[in-house]
Amino acid sequence: MNILSSGRHTKTSTSSIADPIDALLAAHGLRRTGAARAVLAWFLSHPDTSYNHAQLRDVLTQEIHLDLDRVTLYRLVDRLTHAGLLLCRVDAARIRRYQSMPASVRAMPHFECQSCHRDGALSGALQAGTGDLERAVQQALEALESLGYRGLSMDVAVRGICNECSGEGAA
Repeated sequence: MNILSSGRHTKTSTSSIADPIDALLAAHGLRRTGAARAVLAWFLSHPDTSYNHAQLRDVLTQEIHLDLDRVTLYRLVDRLTHAGLLLCRVDAARIRRYQSMPASVRAMPHFECQSCHRDGALSGALQAGTGDLERAVQQALEALESLGYRGLSMDVAVRGICNECSGEGAA
């Protein structure tokens, strides 16, 4: 008998059908807590946003009124990162930054300004040359996989001075 038609609903079957965030968490073997749902939903609704722990905690508190202590938030983003739902990058100042990681993406090119330290995705800016970048990343990842490495993704970081800091953004 089908569980859904029998009138007996399990939390997993009901929530995974009703809520895509729950389904995503369950598919990656993660607990579907309120904090996990809220953090993952926020990242998925802000795909080009990259925040460190302090910035993330501030924005979660201000925008969705989710008050998590530092350790809880650190552990949560760590679990989401290990599950492949978030990308963790370490910037030039050795600060960890997190952003959503689409399942189809294995490399996330981004630009970090050495002056203002803003960090932004380059996927739109590199539209014309993404084929070459994707081929290079794929070759590197295939070489590593042939050596036994698994669950790979690649961080492509470009560092320099952004248009605004160089004075060209006002033009």
